[in-house]
Amino acid sequence: MPILDYKCARFAIIGAVTAASYVVMYPGLLAAGLPQVEANAAAFFLAIVLQYIGHALFTFERRLVDRSQITKFAIMTGCGFAMSALVTGPFAQATGLPAWAAALAVALYLPVQNFILMTLWVFALPHPTKEYTS
Repeated sequence: MPILDYKCARFAIIGAVTAASYVVMYPGLLAAGLPQVEANAAAFFLAIVLQYIGHALFTFERRLVDRSQITKFAIMTGCGFAMSALVTGPFAQATGLPAWAAALAVALYLPVQNFILMTLWVFALPHPTKEYTS
């Protein structure tokens, strides 16, 4: 199996586990008595932590505790959130896109964006350097 297919499959598994965990945690936290905003925030945060752990250890096989990597992951997550807010908000309003279509666009686009950013930036290994002596 080519390395890209291997990574894509692992990426998809972690994505599915992350989404499923959010779908289970959010209503569970509501049932536990948390208000909607707090339940959503907690479920989202926990899902993002699970996503980081899964992609670091399983998808990209990197160290879990790496400050630079964690920072890049947080930036990537923030950019994804901002993009989803733009698509579901101003873009959808300006184009007359229905809410379901805007949400679908985000759901289809974000995994692609995240895979690219994680592969090329968040979990990328540093390029080896060679010193040449003359």
